[in-house]
Amino acid sequence: MARATPPSHPPEELPHILWWRWRRSPLRRRSDLAQAWVAVGLFLAVVAGIPAAVFLVGDTAYRHHRETARHQAASRYDTTAVLVHDVPRHPEPGSDEAESALYPATVRFTDAQGHARTGKAEVEPALTKGSTVQVWVDTEGRITDPPLTAEQVRDRTMGCAVLAGLAVPLLGAAAYRCAVRVLERRNLARWDTAWAATAPRWTAPR
Repeated sequence: MARATPPSHPPEELPHILWWRWRRSPLRRRSDLAQAWVAVGLFLAVVAGIPAAVFLVGDTAYRHHRETARHQAASRYDTTAVLVHDVPRHPEPGSDEAESALYPATVRFTDAQGHARTGKAEVEPALTKGSTVQVWVDTEGRITDPPLTAEQVRDRTMGCAVLAGLAVPLLGAAAYRCAVRVLERRNLARWDTAWAATAPRWTAPR
């Protein structure tokens, strides 16, 4: 006689597992429901906060870098400088690295007031003494970087905006973790209180 195969229990549906904190159950604690609401609230805050943070931080960064570029353009100027000594050759002449390599070298130039000055500048390799190069000088006669370009302003603005967008979900995750830890501590405190009231009945002498 063939044995009857017992009916298999259907697997529990995934939504029931994911949303168990929302289902009424004698095992559900108030902290479970509070944790669910915290998750929903933080999720909505993150969704709304990402575009807001990207826009606000991006706009602030753009204004800052644009003003910095304007100030640099007004307080810096380019001038011709002369090399005081030969510049070393690159170990691999003609390579892609050699084309982008720069070496520090001492140069002599005349500032806006007509004073002869010397300073350090980044120049191409293999230049000889007496060669001329273009350098940027500030109002105090110091060699400095050129003013920020429109492309650099845009790239720095985008970088700040992207970092702000990435920071929002990280802050949301950190806030959720902190909330869960607080709820866990409260649960443990309730367990301690309940056990303190129950333990004497379990350990009372017979």
